[in-house]
Amino acid sequence: MRWQTDSVKRAGAVRVIATRLALQCLGLLVATKMCVAGVLSPADLKRVEDLRPMFAGLMADLVQTSRRTDIPAVDADCVKATVQNLVEISQELSSYEYLITIEKELTSVSENDPTRDVVKFAIEQSTNILSSQRKKIAQLPDQCTRSAVALAKSQQALQVVDATTGVLNSIRSRL
Repeated sequence: MRWQTDSVKRAGAVRVIATRLALQCLGLLVATKMCVAGVLSPADLKRVEDLRPMFAGLMADLVQTSRRTDIPAVDADCVKATVQNLVEISQELSSYEYLITIEKELTSVSENDPTRDVVKFAIEQSTNILSSQRKKIAQLPDQCTRSAVALAKSQQALQVVDATTGVLNSIRSRL
């Protein structure tokens, strides 16, 4: 009976962490979309918009997979480690979210506007964080590389990190 209570508490904690991570990353993506509304093409804005459901789907899938009872505990732990890596990314990116959002009220920013440089700095730092955390997600422990489930889930996380990095790089090239 006690193990069931602990399991429910852990599942609740994972859900809270996943929700927090999703909201922070979505906030960053929304802020990025808003700050460059006058700079990006409609196609680029669509790419940013497409990241939201991809990220939300990934987080929901990871949390659901980590709670499955039909996979070995080692596999579930590996998936939870991927969730923790994504939480870490979110926490690190949140420090730059404000810098990116400061331009959101501006509709036209000149080439020499210092705000553009601040936003560019924040985007560069965000892509650096994504790059270093990508390496961490890609370097799975041995027991995780032997798990088809854990390997597939980490690959999905890498795809989302790569997509986010690509969009941020696209934005940076226009600033």
